[in-house]
Amino acid sequence: MKSVLVIGLGRFGKHIVEKLNELHHQVMAVDRHEQRVNDVLPLVTDAQIGDTTNKNFLRSLGVDNYDVCFVAIGDDFQSSLITTAYLKELGAKKVVSRASREEQRQFLLHNGADDVVYPEKQLAVWSAIRHTCDHVLDYIELDDEYAIYDLTVPAEWHGKTVGGLDIRKKHNLNLLAVRENGHPSTAVNSETQLKQNQTILVLGTWKDIQKCFRI
Repeated sequence: MKSVLVIGLGRFGKHIVEKLNELHHQVMAVDRHEQRVNDVLPLVTDAQIGDTTNKNFLRSLGVDNYDVCFVAIGDDFQSSLITTAYLKELGAKKVVSRASREEQRQFLLHNGADDVVYPEKQLAVWSAIRHTCDHVLDYIELDDEYAIYDLTVPAEWHGKTVGGLDIRKKHNLNLLAVRENGHPSTAVNSETQLKQNQTILVLGTWKDIQKCFRI
């Protein structure tokens, strides 16, 4: 269990709070709008109404005591930037800030953010790939080149073994797991036989995935 500070309780911030609550973390939620704070009270350990561009208010939260600080402010980039800078100045261990474009990412990183997330961009990319590629059920981006893909087993692979297909050598891909009836198994070896009703988790580059699965 970790101690987490979430600043900004719009849609994105509220979703973070909801997930942190499911994971049983201790959460302090902060927003300048009273109604937003009231909406998350059942989900958090504590909450406060306040302006985090005020350094004294931010200091009063004891930001250096939290394992992670999320700056989820989406409607005022200047406030997000100032809050990010103050958090780092006040000793925050890890600051994760929200951005909506590359210019904002660069400013946030330069002013103290340890990591920057793009909720709209990341969802847009996921949606574009998920809903235009017949084989792709889901994917997790690891960096600009590599990702883990959840794919249906191609018809020409049905009944064949992993060793017989020689996926790593022929396609430069790593088969991480096989999922059947919603249950994944990582016990994959050369004798594992692929079936029609299975999906596979594959690690590789988008180019190699595209070539192998004719996406």
